[in-house]
Amino acid sequence: QRFGVRHKEQLKKLRRLVDVLTLTATPIPRTLHMSLMGARDMSIINTPPQDRLPIHTEILAFDEARIAEAIHREVERGGQVYFVHNRVQSIQRLAEYVSELLPHVRVAVAHGQMGARQLERIMLGFQERRYDCLVCTMIIESGIDIPSVNTILVNRADTLGLSQLYQIRGRVGRSNERAYAYLLVPKGKKLSRKSRMRLRAIEEFGDLGSGFNIAMRDMEIRGAGNLLGAQQHGFIAAVG
Repeated sequence: QRFGVRHKEQLKKLRRLVDVLTLTATPIPRTLHMSLMGARDMSIINTPPQDRLPIHTEILAFDEARIAEAIHREVERGGQVYFVHNRVQSIQRLAEYVSELLPHVRVAVAHGQMGARQLERIMLGFQERRYDCLVCTMIIESGIDIPSVNTILVNRADTLGLSQLYQIRGRVGRSNERAYAYLLVPKGKKLSRKSRMRLRAIEEFGDLGSGFNIAMRDMEIRGAGNLLGAQQHGFIAAVG
């Protein structure tokens, strides 16, 4: 779902006759709608890998005690924690906050504006368990598979899209341990209707292999997009 319609069309232009196989956990509304209309064939893989457990998902107001408890519990049972904060400007401040809150927890910071060598060093150190908590941006969203990480906290979860939330939640629970995902929203701030719908959907569909249900809900919230043009979501007002 990271490719735009223009990118996909560009790839198709490389060969006149080309078969396209799209693999995604959560198709964008336009792709899903095309499948439901019969313009594309669709197969659904519902079977999760062996011994996987559903991820316990909770929506919380940003609360010091609950955050400390979640991180402490994971570290106590010998696991590791992701703390996702998608703002590079204030990520260092949050890491210091976690360190002050839990002095015994070893905290590292990772984001996309770091030098490649430095980032690699931190990720390898985290994988080798030299750190307990990785405060990071959405850089971990895909391609990261560390089975020892089984708690994830997502700060300002109300600002993320539904497929992003689903994708980021999938970074934990990659072994036979029970995993926990905490979606943090600002205390006392009124969320928009769409944000509330997204968060409710991610909490509701906690079962394994629920990407299809999440994509369906995403299409309900955002609209099906434009079949003939490049728009990936939104409601088709008129077909001429």
